[in-house]
Amino acid sequence: MGEEGAEGTVHLLCLAASSGVPLFCRSSRGGAHARQQLPFSVIGSLNGVHMFGQNLEVQLSSARTEDTIVVWKSFHDSITLIVLSSEEGTSELRLERLLQMVFGAMVLLVGLEELTNICNVERLKKELRASYRLIDSFLGDSELIGDLTQCVDCVVPPEGSLLQEAVSGFAEAAGTAFVSLVVSGRVVTATESWWRLGMPEAVLLPWLVGSLPPQAARDYPVYLPHGSPTVPHRLLTLTLLPDLELCLLCGPRPPLSQLDAQLLERWWQPLLDLLRTCLPLGPRALPAGFPLHTDILGLLLLHLELKRCLFTVEPSRDKEPSPEHRRRLLRSFYTLVTATHFPPEPGQPEKVEAAAHRAQVPRACYLVSGAEEPGTGWRLVALQLGPRLLLLLLSAQSPTYGLRGLATHTLHALTPLL
Repeated sequence: MGEEGAEGTVHLLCLAASSGVPLFCRSSRGGAHARQQLPFSVIGSLNGVHMFGQNLEVQLSSARTEDTIVVWKSFHDSITLIVLSSEEGTSELRLERLLQMVFGAMVLLVGLEELTNICNVERLKKELRASYRLIDSFLGDSELIGDLTQCVDCVVPPEGSLLQEAVSGFAEAAGTAFVSLVVSGRVVTATESWWRLGMPEAVLLPWLVGSLPPQAARDYPVYLPHGSPTVPHRLLTLTLLPDLELCLLCGPRPPLSQLDAQLLERWWQPLLDLLRTCLPLGPRALPAGFPLHTDILGLLLLHLELKRCLFTVEPSRDKEPSPEHRRRLLRSFYTLVTATHFPPEPGQPEKVEAAAHRAQVPRACYLVSGAEEPGTGWRLVALQLGPRLLLLLLSAQSPTYGLRGLATHTLHALTPLL
């Protein structure tokens, strides 16, 4: 299995579908030529071959060369997104979901009306600049994984019920039903209405907050790609502690000035010590002292019905590989098991023939790297029970015959958390 993102560059192109005019081009920071602009002739050729296929009623979705994958996707017959990746071990699934997230980010910050009725290309180009920071965070080596799993990155706080009560009480006092507490782009707790937000905004909103430069308070206009793509809402953020922010989604009211220090102190000052314990949860995801087997180097737990996930590569930090390498291994393994081994996610329609063979679909799989040299490489195991899917990255010392038992035990221990 390749190590996704280890080397190579990702180029992202956005064009007006009708005219073929480029709206923007972004590239990942990896590689020696990270910010090198693609030649206009290449952009024109990539768009031209896609349009040629459309004229013949042929849908060109992807192509593969010796070292590059290209994926095309059109949205509302108005915007064409093209991604080229030379990253080692990348997959079409990863790139298709990347394009979905990119278009969601464009709608989030510009609105669907501007993207489907393009009256002034130059004005649209300027407006889309507001989405660059968020889009670039998808192309980089993020610590989050919601862009790939399409589940909300979460953490599990100690004494979560106290934080839940505070969020619900603050939401009522502020006059909005949509409030969440976010640490480093991950949701700590939220109101029921916030959890009911559709995709992709449920993933995009905390990711946006995590990608913005630090600020004491913000009043940010956003569209909801699923829930309100043409009418803007307001995203209010209030920094309680560094990297720990309170997020409110609302209409014209309340004004930001109404959320004064007195209101914040009333609800959050008594919980200051508890809030401080949330700060390390960003990369760790799990409460301090949560018992994990010493062979576990990283884990990804998804609740496919709630669309939430826990993702961490913090266990046994003193061991190889590096956190960046661990994230790449788990991301690659996720794309492998999602594309080839496990059934469609809950809520997705199945083909009749797929449903007929559902009983034959595996519930667990594992992958061993470096097996030719005992004591080297890593073990990756995936286990699905009901709506939960667990992926573990394990050290080479973990015996192959015990992988499923270890995964089952870990999943049972994590189940009360998510």
